Amino acid sequence: MAETRNPTQQKARPEDASTPTPATAETPGAPMLPEGPAGIAGRRSRLTQNTLPRWVPLAVLGGSAVAGAAVTALTGFSLAVWLIVTAVLYVVVSYVVTRARVNRRKATDGLWTNLVHLAFLIALLPLVSVLWSVTSVGLPGLIEPGFFASDMRGIDGTIDQASQEQGAAVLGGISHAIVGSLLITVAATVISVPIGLLTSIYLVEYSRGGPLARAITFFVDVMTGIPSIVAGLFAGAAMAWFLSTAGALTGAFGGMRSTMGITAAIALSVLMIPVVVRTTEEMLRVVPNELREASYALGVRKWRTILKVVIPTAISGIASGVTLAIARVIGETAPILVTAGFVVNVNWNLFSGWMTALPVYIYRQFQNPTSPNFSDPSHQRAWAAALVLIIIVMLLNLIARLIAKIFAPKTSGR
Repeated sequence: MAETRNPTQQKARPEDASTPTPATAETPGAPMLPEGPAGIAGRRSRLTQNTLPRWVPLAVLGGSAVAGAAVTALTGFSLAVWLIVTAVLYVVVSYVVTRARVNRRKATDGLWTNLVHLAFLIALLPLVSVLWSVTSVGLPGLIEPGFFASDMRGIDGTIDQASQEQGAAVLGGISHAIVGSLLITVAATVISVPIGLLTSIYLVEYSRGGPLARAITFFVDVMTGIPSIVAGLFAGAAMAWFLSTAGALTGAFGGMRSTMGITAAIALSVLMIPVVVRTTEEMLRVVPNELREASYALGVRKWRTILKVVIPTAISGIASGVTLAIARVIGETAPILVTAGFVVNVNWNLFSGWMTALPVYIYRQFQNPTSPNFSDPSHQRAWAAALVLIIIVMLLNLIARLIAKIFAPKTSGR
């Protein structure tokens, strides 16, 4: 029987296979492809229809600044009030514009983004204000000749009076305060870091949540909130008791006084230990257990695993914690004033005589100027010493970052 073929059907030619068939509305399931400039413009408009132009936030900020200045000028212009009004207007207007031109979801997202940025700026303002105030007021005293190389020996009211009335150079420096601060802080660090590190290692690696571990954690939490003056009183009483007891037994310490540099170091170590314990404990817990198990599987002892694997892995966080503890105590005034006293000359001996630290020096220059009637030179020294203290804290943070980078575990890069 002969095959009946529809005359409308034609045999497909080879060249037809390579020719693409444009998608049309008649082709089921095929997407519409716009043709020509009008189609391209329509596609672009669909991609950008839920976004605002880039100039809108700048325009809103400029308008908010102008409106804030106008509102502030009604009651007397103030920079702080103008910044607050501008920020509030910017957040509100941005939300309204975005909700009107885009949609509610993007407006809400932008609102919370602006609030987060505003909170960050508010938190940053005190830091910027302190840095600007200390730098602008303390820099003239910092560049005075002999400020770092001299102490306060021989500086009296007549010298400060001549400096203020005649415009002469402000004499007197902070060499004795720098030496005292560095010696006391280094001694406190030497006392605190081993104790805090060993305590953290016990809590993380050896304790199993027993009564001793719970007691240590509780007392560390209590020590975190101890006022600094209480630490100073404790260190002074403890050193006085030790000297009296040891002097009665051996007769070697009978003439020594408890007010000296090592007593101040003990007081600062009381404040440093809980910070070191807490930060080091958290860093040790972050170390993956797989590293410990791999070391144990190779037959390495536990103490050597801690020394060679755990601590090097967490050294970055440990260094940051120690730096945080140093920054916590290097600006303390009350415990050092109680335990180390105040002198006008350099004292290199932690175990004999009074010592002066930078915070105590700043306090004394403000509270008890060398010349009460001509206090500008004393205030200049105090502001310059405060700037030096801030610089020391910044250098300590830089040193901690370098230590963390040097001792961090080495990773093989491709």
